[in-house]
Amino acid sequence: MEEQVILVDLDDVPRGQMDKMEAHEKGMLHRAFSVFIFNSKCELLLQQRALHKYHSMGLWTNTCCSHQRIGESNIRAAKRRLMEEMGIDCELSFLFKFTYKAIFENGLTEHEIDHVFFGMSDKLPVINLDEVASFKYVDLETLAKDIEVNPNAYTPWLRISLAQVIAYASTAKTKNGHTA
Repeated sequence: MEEQVILVDLDDVPRGQMDKMEAHEKGMLHRAFSVFIFNSKCELLLQQRALHKYHSMGLWTNTCCSHQRIGESNIRAAKRRLMEEMGIDCELSFLFKFTYKAIFENGLTEHEIDHVFFGMSDKLPVINLDEVASFKYVDLETLAKDIEVNPNAYTPWLRISLAQVIAYASTAKTKNGHTA
């Protein structure tokens, strides 16, 4: 059975399900999530998407991202996928969601309501090579500057969400002395 995504309306209300590839071929709005993990040095753990992914292959992105399964809560999906892709288990907090649409050169379209989660961990990733080519830690200022210079090295959803991520991280650092 093919992997299904949850189709939603603009208010994030489920409206059915569809095969993942079909949803991306038709540009259907569906639910997704992105996880941002910081270490105790306030560095963000980035992953480089595997070179054989169906889109955005080899691009740098947030710690992990994927789609919720039918009947699966957003937080459970985020924790599951963080373990599957990066081999990390940690507490996650929901921060915000955003809607975006990105059309790729291969004709596929990501049209998602993306639920964003933050966590903190100093555990080194144990990457799943089916999903991830590499990883690195980077501070948000350096990341923002590199995205300005090299935007095509990063996924659209990371570029779109980064300002909100930076705003949250700055607030959290001020309040707690660390990120997330």
